[in-house]
Amino acid sequence: MFSHVMIGTRDLARARRFYDAVLGRIGIEPGTLDTGTAGQQRVVYRHGGQTFFVTEPLHDGSVAPANGSTLAFRCASTEEVYAFHHMALHHGGVAIEDAPGLRQRPTGPVVLAYVRDLDGHKLAAVFRPTTVR
Repeated sequence: MFSHVMIGTRDLARARRFYDAVLGRIGIEPGTLDTGTAGQQRVVYRHGGQTFFVTEPLHDGSVAPANGSTLAFRCASTEEVYAFHHMALHHGGVAIEDAPGLRQRPTGPVVLAYVRDLDGHKLAAVFRPTTVR
């Protein structure tokens, strides 16, 4: 359904350190620096056919997290959810909502952790276990 996801940052170097560390905990390689068609610098993460960009604002615009949106990263295990959350906090992210853990949803069990990144974007780490231990 999606081609890619792109979010803005006020400090690309700081955001790159944050995302390299946090996404690295769930098996994503460090981002690569790229220049967009408008001349803005951005960091590109590719994994499993998906692309995530962290970019300088276009046309000297401001950076603002979208109200009501969450960028959710799929994890391969419960341990990855906790590692994502821990690494995000260690690198300046802020814990939000309930503590990381198992939630029962109408679609089945899910292990979730929520944080805000350095620019205030809401992130989630998500694992959907096939069996609950």
